Amino acid sequence: MVSQTKQIVQDSLNALLEDTAFLPGLQGNDREQAFTSLGAILSTPNHVHKSFLRIALENGSVVRIPAFRVQHNNALGPYKGGIRFHESVNEEEVINLASLMTLKNALHDVPYGGGKGGIILDPRSFSEKDLHLICKKYVQYFSDIIGPDKDIPAPDMGSGEREMDWMMAEYKSIRPGQAYKGSFTGKSIVNGGSLGRREATGKGVYFTFRYMLYDFMKEQRKFLTNNDNPFAKTALDYDGKPLKIGVQGFGNVGSVAALEAFQCQYLENKVVAVSDKNVTLYNPDGLDIPALVRYTSLHNSDLPTTIEQLEEAGIKAEIQDRSELLYLDMDVLILAALEDQVHEKNMDKIKARIIVEGANAPVTSEADKYLSDKGVIIIPDILANAGGVIVSYFEWMQGRETQFYSEDQVYQLLHQQMKTTMDSILPAYFGDPFPLRQNCYIHSVMKLSTVLYKQGKLY
Repeated sequence: MVSQTKQIVQDSLNALLEDTAFLPGLQGNDREQAFTSLGAILSTPNHVHKSFLRIALENGSVVRIPAFRVQHNNALGPYKGGIRFHESVNEEEVINLASLMTLKNALHDVPYGGGKGGIILDPRSFSEKDLHLICKKYVQYFSDIIGPDKDIPAPDMGSGEREMDWMMAEYKSIRPGQAYKGSFTGKSIVNGGSLGRREATGKGVYFTFRYMLYDFMKEQRKFLTNNDNPFAKTALDYDGKPLKIGVQGFGNVGSVAALEAFQCQYLENKVVAVSDKNVTLYNPDGLDIPALVRYTSLHNSDLPTTIEQLEEAGIKAEIQDRSELLYLDMDVLILAALEDQVHEKNMDKIKARIIVEGANAPVTSEADKYLSDKGVIIIPDILANAGGVIVSYFEWMQGRETQFYSEDQVYQLLHQQMKTTMDSILPAYFGDPFPLRQNCYIHSVMKLSTVLYKQGKLY
């Protein structure tokens, strides 16, 4: 994935190098040297921090747990990015996710840089007391490099508001008398968190899809009809038609996106399939998403896996293997699980004509090109799943201003921010042959390049 991100950044720089209207003050050899500098700066992190957390477990044993904090770039503001608790965490993954955060914040005009953290563990294998100690140790080991104006962590896969509350409390105890509310975001409301933060990513994922297929379509139908762009043709094929949606992953992101689809009054869509790590549930007439949300809230976030459990939940569905969701007959596929789910070995089995990346990098570069060449619309992670960091920014601001927005205000601000981004991206996407991912990267790299040039960091 690191090589994929580097290649997309380099392709974006190559496109901008040939655009003489961009940074016109750079000409000739100076221009080539500056763009060489940009390639080096944007393809590597500023800092990679790694430690082994020494943890005395509740059972009496002592373990050393690898932990990371990567700070990619802070040209736009403090480093910002979640802390992932997962057994698959590795240094390369964290570096790549940190670079994606830099590009994501630039795309959405959020005044943050890119960072990311990770701890190699399965949180389900530890007691609550052990996890509390792990969180405290993480802050102790990295306390010199994080802070409200330096690097602001947030939840990610495997972590949530409980972990952020613990970490903020430890930061406060280490630095008494200093500002601490903005040291972490994604906290509980009582500890200075923002209303709507947990739901923000899932709501943003569905909003990007809905905005493209409804709001933008309504306003720009004539524009879309009058060009031969393959992606415009795909969008027009679904104009005003019923849509069948599948959601891979039914955690914080997938369940919220599915519920948004179920409740949407703008598009005639129904969620026909959902999956988690155990199972796929399928009903061609549409699943009862609110009932599934209620069930998972009572059963450790797991979907029903047996006929008896479906009956308990009041759900009508076929039980299939978890991997089958990707290949079902549907119009829209929301990927809200792990990375590398659609790849060169299964990309030819995908029937959906619209894919929304709720997770980070769920479609590989080979699959992205293959599907895009077939006119499949892929709304990339950098665009679709930015709701969390946008609302994290609102939380950070509320902490600094000691005021709180209502939940409705948070969602209104979130949708307005994402609408502004979509309006800046979609006309170019539907007007040229570049996939949406490349358009987003070009926009991000353009913003970062301009800032780095004006800060004198290309010499």
